[in-house]
Amino acid sequence: MAELLVILIPVFPLLAVLVNGLVGHRYSHDLAGRIAFGSVGLSFLCALTVFMGVMADPTPRDVIAYSWIFGGDFHVDLAFLIDPLSAVMLMVVTGVGFLIHVYSVGYMHGEEGFTRFFVYMNLFMVSMLLLVMGNNYLVLFIGWEGVGLCSYLLIGYYFHKISAAKAATKAFVVNRIGDAGFLLAIFLIFSNFKTLDYTKALANVGQLSTEMATAIALCLLVGAIGKSAQIPLYTWLPDAMEGPTPVSALIHAATMVTAGVYMVVRNHVLFDMAPVAMATVGVIGGATALFAATIGLVQNDIKRVLAYSTVSQLGYMFLACGVGAYVAAIFHLVTHAFFKALLFLSAGAVIHSLQGEQDIRKMGGLSKRIPITYKVFLIGTLAIAGIPPLAGFWSKDEIMAHAFVNHHYVLYLFAAVGAFLTSFYMFRLTYLTFYGPSRVDPEVDHHIHESPPVMTVPLMVLAGLSVIGGFMGVPPEHGWLHGFLSSVATPIAAVPHEVSFGTLAGLMAVAISIGLGGWGLAHYMYSVSPGMADEWAERFSGAYRTFLNKYWVDELYDSVIVEPCKRLGQIWDWFDQNIIDRFIRGIGHGADASGAGITWTEKHVIYAGLNVIGYANHLAAWSWRKLQTGLVNHYAAVIVIGLFILVHFLFVWLTGTSVL
Repeated sequence: MAELLVILIPVFPLLAVLVNGLVGHRYSHDLAGRIAFGSVGLSFLCALTVFMGVMADPTPRDVIAYSWIFGGDFHVDLAFLIDPLSAVMLMVVTGVGFLIHVYSVGYMHGEEGFTRFFVYMNLFMVSMLLLVMGNNYLVLFIGWEGVGLCSYLLIGYYFHKISAAKAATKAFVVNRIGDAGFLLAIFLIFSNFKTLDYTKALANVGQLSTEMATAIALCLLVGAIGKSAQIPLYTWLPDAMEGPTPVSALIHAATMVTAGVYMVVRNHVLFDMAPVAMATVGVIGGATALFAATIGLVQNDIKRVLAYSTVSQLGYMFLACGVGAYVAAIFHLVTHAFFKALLFLSAGAVIHSLQGEQDIRKMGGLSKRIPITYKVFLIGTLAIAGIPPLAGFWSKDEIMAHAFVNHHYVLYLFAAVGAFLTSFYMFRLTYLTFYGPSRVDPEVDHHIHESPPVMTVPLMVLAGLSVIGGFMGVPPEHGWLHGFLSSVATPIAAVPHEVSFGTLAGLMAVAISIGLGGWGLAHYMYSVSPGMADEWAERFSGAYRTFLNKYWVDELYDSVIVEPCKRLGQIWDWFDQNIIDRFIRGIGHGADASGAGITWTEKHVIYAGLNVIGYANHLAAWSWRKLQTGLVNHYAAVIVIGLFILVHFLFVWLTGTSVL
């Protein structure tokens, strides 16, 4: 029974994809929405049952759906690994994913592509579940590529908008860069261990040299950097805001962007053997946390502020992995899923009430107009700013404490400054959106209204989780989550026992002061003395323009990488048209020009032969074109027939007898 429940977790949303995708156009949007979020709800119930089973018996176990690929030494099953780490990820993905799906029913109501949207969302869930459940690198990679494909579809949901189409393409291409590194890591793993199974490969890590372990870990890191939007492959994630707000919440909170963190933690044994790779993870994480926070200081699009906040918070998770605090990284991943989903969905409620407006300079005074949205957004802000006792304080404080007590003082400084900036820009966002005089366009003002219950109830649930979610890690290093995830709490990941209580209490006091300091500065600049922000922008105009223009990184990439690649393509296009095409045409002209040396009959025999060849080519092309019907059921039938023929010939070759 337990094995069946494990298999059903990804099957339910897959069935919703098939039903809505094939016949969804025949029934109402309401039914399509119920099928979509109902399937994820059933997955959550199955995941909850599995989670409770793992709590009772945390021994890792494999659940094999079927034997997928086999030949020689290469054998891969479509199988799932159920252990404490995957159980926690399942709860986050299905739980937060379910709330986002319910919210989406209200947010996307009336959209022309309503059913298509939920097909993409459910397919995204299937891919993410495969990613976190797979017991081997190949299943992980299938899910990895699946979420990349679905992010392309969801970010480009409004495909008629050029900006959305470009953002989707950018996300797809940038992620492919990271995926190339991940593929190299998979090849190296199979080359060294002759298996792609996690348990078998990681159990034999000790046989690797430090150099090989470092090579594999760095290749894995490249994949993680692309998927989790770290320097230098972070630029796709802010542009992903072109998709609908529920997409932003799903991608940025509990699913796709956390995949890189999960993959590093899953392979922590490899990283423990590679000090250079570990240091690289920490440096990239710390630099990203600080770098993205500086950009978030001055952004004016409510979703872009949250997007750069996501990049920064992912940096904290990587920093934690870099100092060996793997449980702290997962702890922050969980709490971040709560408050970041809450913030994005609350921002969506604001945008929904303002008829699509996203510029915070055209907001203000909304706390009394949409009180429920205001209260839950404030809770999310307090959580991400690290104000105790909300969830973000406990997880972020633990990461900073690990960095300090393990003598990574530069990384601690990066994290501390980043935490101060996070508190400042999040309260800046709150003050400009909900406080002060209204700057809302008069034509929009009279449309302002609170969102319906289908949107506000998920917000309330996430707000509650943002308040109490941090207590799963209290007391630090001895909380319930730490005991549950003891399998990834390696010795290097633990705070040394000789650290005194006074030191830890002092670090906690510093973390509280940082959060309150950022809040206080934002309150003074945007409430007590509102004109101060403009004065500082003028006084420090160079820094302001740099942050506002995101350090011109996108422009740098365009000039150094994108445009040269375009020019290379243009050169090849010129070569194709002027060299290759002219060569082919020259053959025909040559035959015509050489006609003076042959008889009239010979010339027409040649022309007739060429005409026959051309007609045969045209007939073949016409025949193949008829096979491209555009109907999925036709393609499926051809695939099944082809597989049957292939299996038949293979059986004949192996046994000498026919199955017919």
